[in-house]
Amino acid sequence: MPRLTLTGNTTVITGAASGMGAEIARQLSDTGADLALIDYNAEALTALAADLPGRATTHIVDLRCDEAVVAAAADVTAAHPRINALITCAGSSMLGSLDQLTMEEMRWLVDVNLWGTVSITKALLPALRRAPRAHITHLASVYALASPAGRIPYSMSKFAVRGFSEALRHELEDSTVSVGAVYPGGVRTGIILHGRYAAAIDPAVAARAASAQAAMYHTEPADAAARIIRATERRKARTMIGREARIIDLLTRLTPTGYWSVMRAPLRQAIDTTTPVKSHGPVK
Repeated sequence: MPRLTLTGNTTVITGAASGMGAEIARQLSDTGADLALIDYNAEALTALAADLPGRATTHIVDLRCDEAVVAAAADVTAAHPRINALITCAGSSMLGSLDQLTMEEMRWLVDVNLWGTVSITKALLPALRRAPRAHITHLASVYALASPAGRIPYSMSKFAVRGFSEALRHELEDSTVSVGAVYPGGVRTGIILHGRYAAAIDPAVAARAASAQAAMYHTEPADAAARIIRATERRKARTMIGREARIIDLLTRLTPTGYWSVMRAPLRQAIDTTTPVKSHGPVK
């Protein structure tokens, strides 16, 4: 498959104001690619764009709103006639067991992680089809390969992103647009520390679980961003990022119904959203 040239063309990045999206934007801007940056955080997005050396337009949009997404896509295509890549980084996390989570909380996460991804992809697909060749990169997760306890809505949404990516790749196989999914393991972006948790969980317990999860992350954002950009240029269908992702990918292939017996112990503290945090009492 011919490689994609990002320099001199436009890459659209969702979730660009922070985390992986911001790091990808910095690295792409350094190479001379034009950028269309999408996020709901206007202040952070504006600050990022001001620091980039290359051309970048900012588009403030809540990806959960289809009408806003369609309008943003129109603005992006009007400002950038040469769009040949879309990288969807927008997403959040959610801690809590099924007993602790409400339907509203789970729907919110699925709307952000899944339907926001579907909506912006659908809205920008006509522009991508006009390019001689184009690529869509969806950020899935290692939890789109294996589903841990305590992460039902997150894993559910990421498995759906994986399914969407694969089905869309098959739909577009005779076109100039290719599709790939990226499966990061533990990237030190802070998503888990700044993500949401069920309102039923004690905040101190949620913070402990999130910290335990974050302590397991080993991949630096700059390294992950470079891999994602390379996967986009090479138009790869499937990319694992980090040692954890490669191990879990292999584990789920070897034992598709028994992988949890291996994962349970390492994740014990990260999935514990019920045990009270011990108080050490007042300092005397």
